[in-house]
Amino acid sequence: MIEHYRKHFNSQFSQEKHGDFIQDIANDFDYLPTFRIAETPFFISNELKSQLLEGTKQVIDFIKRPDFKTLTQRALDLNTEVPNEDLHTQFLAIDFGICEENGQIIPKLIEVQGFPSVFNFQQNLFDKFLNHYPFLKEFSPYFEGLDKASFLAKLKESILNGHDEKNVVLLEIEPEKQNTKIDFYYCRRDLKIPIVCVTEIIKREKKLFYKNDQGNEIQIHRIYNRVIFDELNLRKDLKLEFDFREELDVEWAGHPNWFFRISKYILPYLHGPYFIDSTLLSELKEIPDDLENYVLKPLFSFSGSGVIFHVKKSDLEAIKERDLYILQKKVNYSPILQAPDGMVKAEVRILLVWPEKDQEPTLMSNLVRLSRGEMIGVKFNKDKDWVGGTIGLFESK
Repeated sequence: MIEHYRKHFNSQFSQEKHGDFIQDIANDFDYLPTFRIAETPFFISNELKSQLLEGTKQVIDFIKRPDFKTLTQRALDLNTEVPNEDLHTQFLAIDFGICEENGQIIPKLIEVQGFPSVFNFQQNLFDKFLNHYPFLKEFSPYFEGLDKASFLAKLKESILNGHDEKNVVLLEIEPEKQNTKIDFYYCRRDLKIPIVCVTEIIKREKKLFYKNDQGNEIQIHRIYNRVIFDELNLRKDLKLEFDFREELDVEWAGHPNWFFRISKYILPYLHGPYFIDSTLLSELKEIPDDLENYVLKPLFSFSGSGVIFHVKKSDLEAIKERDLYILQKKVNYSPILQAPDGMVKAEVRILLVWPEKDQEPTLMSNLVRLSRGEMIGVKFNKDKDWVGGTIGLFESK
């Protein structure tokens, strides 16, 4: 069945139609995203969907362990601990590479993030695909019976938590310079919340404020946090009136501590068919003879920064802070998607929200990255087509 859908989509595709599709996105805010948007969605079979859901559940089960905070406290000790942490993360992004093992297709967990992803952009991306390929209405990118309206309602519940839109801000470092600012624009449009740079925050005692378009100071009751501490720590030029480590009279939609707790830090704890052998460098007893089959990853980096794909013994020996890196077995991404001129690899990110009052997270939607290169990522796919960000589609029941 999936092969049938793929053939039908490819028969409907043209470069002219793709150009119109990209222009449709650019027209919303007179802005063309700087990251590459792939030519096609990724059709996900019911079998692969079931595997993705099973792997996701196993990740969630681990995060829900009663001793999870104890197990991950070291992650905060190695980084920045922010006061007033909530009981659980409010966002999850779980990345699975679509791989081949013993001749079978199987998703393998690549990374977990306790941090929001591009929820708003992905919802609107599906709408854009529908505009240009109407037959895709037979499919859905949503989980658990969600549709566009209920997806947006649940996302709004998670980000606003009942607060007035004007008292909730999307917080980022120089948002206009971020690669994902198209998501910020859709968030502002769909949720009606302002986008604020960390340097624009005004602090009065324990309260935080921003100035609206009329120049009036508005108190911030809740922060939809999109700030990555990696970047914040490097930006010594930024002048902030507040410190994340202070006691502040504000709620967090995405408390910063969860970025560190739910990260590559937990990968060595996860075992089973959907998980990859991963070892904290400080616990590595001996260097493997077949280093070509491993990848070296910093625990708390974002968007693949600092990852070494072709590991040498000297790379391992050069690292001083050995409890900040993992050595992970490489996996065999399967060329699974048929493009007009060859096969393409895929990685699926499962997107979940977890409002504070909920006992369980809610599976929302997904993000897919396509690659023709050795690995997923921009630097492996320069000057290639049918690669980049897209969305996975499930058969509607």
